[in-house]
Amino acid sequence: MSTDAPAPGPETVSLSRTADGSVVPTAQERAQGRDQGRLALEDPFVGWSAAVGLGLVALFMRLWKLGSPAEFQFDETYYAKDAWSLVNHGYVRGYVDGADEQILDGTVRGLWQDDPSMIVHPEVGKWLIGLGEKLVGMDPTGWRVSSAVVGALMVVVMARLGRRLTGSTGLGLVAGLLLMLDGLHFVLSRLALLDIFLAFFILCAVACLVADRDWYRARMARLQSTAVTHPRSWGPVRALLFRPWLMASGVCWGLAVGTKWTALYPLAAFGILVWVWSAGARRSFGVRRPVLRSVLADGLPAFAHLVLVAFVVYVATWTGWMVNAAEYERSLSSTQYTQFTGAGKCEDDSFVSEDPDTGARWPTADQADAAGPGELVQSLRSLWAYHQDVYVFHTHFLSCSSHTYQSDPLGWPLLGRPVGVAADTGIEPGTRGCEAPEGSDCLRQVLLLGTPVLWWGGCLALLAAAALWVGARDWRYGVPVVGALSTWLPWLFYDDRPIFLFYASAMLPFLVLALTLLIGRLVGPSREPSTRRTLGVVAAGSFVVLVLLNFAWFWPVYTHELLTHSQWLDRIWFSRWI
Repeated sequence: MSTDAPAPGPETVSLSRTADGSVVPTAQERAQGRDQGRLALEDPFVGWSAAVGLGLVALFMRLWKLGSPAEFQFDETYYAKDAWSLVNHGYVRGYVDGADEQILDGTVRGLWQDDPSMIVHPEVGKWLIGLGEKLVGMDPTGWRVSSAVVGALMVVVMARLGRRLTGSTGLGLVAGLLLMLDGLHFVLSRLALLDIFLAFFILCAVACLVADRDWYRARMARLQSTAVTHPRSWGPVRALLFRPWLMASGVCWGLAVGTKWTALYPLAAFGILVWVWSAGARRSFGVRRPVLRSVLADGLPAFAHLVLVAFVVYVATWTGWMVNAAEYERSLSSTQYTQFTGAGKCEDDSFVSEDPDTGARWPTADQADAAGPGELVQSLRSLWAYHQDVYVFHTHFLSCSSHTYQSDPLGWPLLGRPVGVAADTGIEPGTRGCEAPEGSDCLRQVLLLGTPVLWWGGCLALLAAAALWVGARDWRYGVPVVGALSTWLPWLFYDDRPIFLFYASAMLPFLVLALTLLIGRLVGPSREPSTRRTLGVVAAGSFVVLVLLNFAWFWPVYTHELLTHSQWLDRIWFSRWI
């Protein structure tokens, strides 16, 4: 295997010409000029300042009346209290009955018990929620502020990723603006749920992968000044073993999986895409059998950068749990979840095992506490047993439950069944500002619903992206296609348990990317005035304005504003939205 660039050879001959007769640049020239060309066209200061400015606007929108409604909305009742326990005790403790009412009254002392609680999601998102509570206080604003900040940061990351994919600051801002104006993203940015953190870390991980693709090709061009000519040459290998952007992506993937396990699916999908990109780079530089050779030269290092780094980061996110592993071994080593082998049936919304093993315990339950490295090993074994319990909960117990707002994932891209997270109904005319006509009433609602124009347009854009990825062989369209499918299709295997529309929040950034790339194609690459460019700008601008107007129309049901019953019905376009 050749691990260094070969000696300089003859100049590479261009293989083809464009329709106007221009010579197509070689792979080396395209790779070397990738970043330089973008910088020449787009001022980096303008790009960064515009993205940050848009993020500040998004932050202001999300912080506006963040504490309203002053109650626990939907699953905030679990995550807010778990987060407070994490940052104050180091692990999640159980709490007394009636804790919600006392917290809303301003009481936080004496509510948490000593025994740990069985939680069924990893802890990264709850640590972030707890950070906001620690800084602001244990109140609705405190447990929502981290989501607001992360939601605004997503807008910045989206703008920068859109700029990198398109080479245009303007199109990058369009991507950030579309994300900022989505109702599902907006409402999740104002709730203490885990999904906004999951979507953020996945988006950051993908942004790092796209940056790595540029870095990899630019570095290969510097190492390989001419095309590979020897049939046994692998191209540069040793100098490409460490890929900083790939490692940064691995850290982000670890944090994503540490928020929700569902991040494993896009991690696997994009891991394969990284290998395909690397093989394509080697082929463009003249390497023979690039797919097979890239398995060893790029696939194994990519696995280490992504999967192994993500695994280490994931385990590290459980540090608080492992420090207090003895508490879990004492209280939860013989939970009901370990007693079930998987065979059973549902009775009264509960899972009943046909073969309960009532003596099941964690292997570490009866062991004496170890010391030094042995203590770490013991804690890791307990953590593994805990994960088995959580897995059984998700795969068996939830299959026996139901929920009013559960939905079929097939309908998520079309916003089939939104989730009502808060409602104040039956407000009589003349009370609390209600000005409804006699015989009617007013209400307030917070509805987890995406901006319909954006989602429905995004579905069409995703179909176009798939066609252009295959037909035009444009690698950029593979990012939204792989991202959207890997964050959506796996849920089809879990449609027999309560799952909700807002789980599709991880899919949303990739719909936005598909829209942005399609808008860029409509506008065209030339900056010179032309009929085609004018029509493209008008069409693209009209769509963005429609998204803005659509978002404004649904603003009252995103923000718990007072509506008359007829005004509310004007915004409930389908009966399944009730």
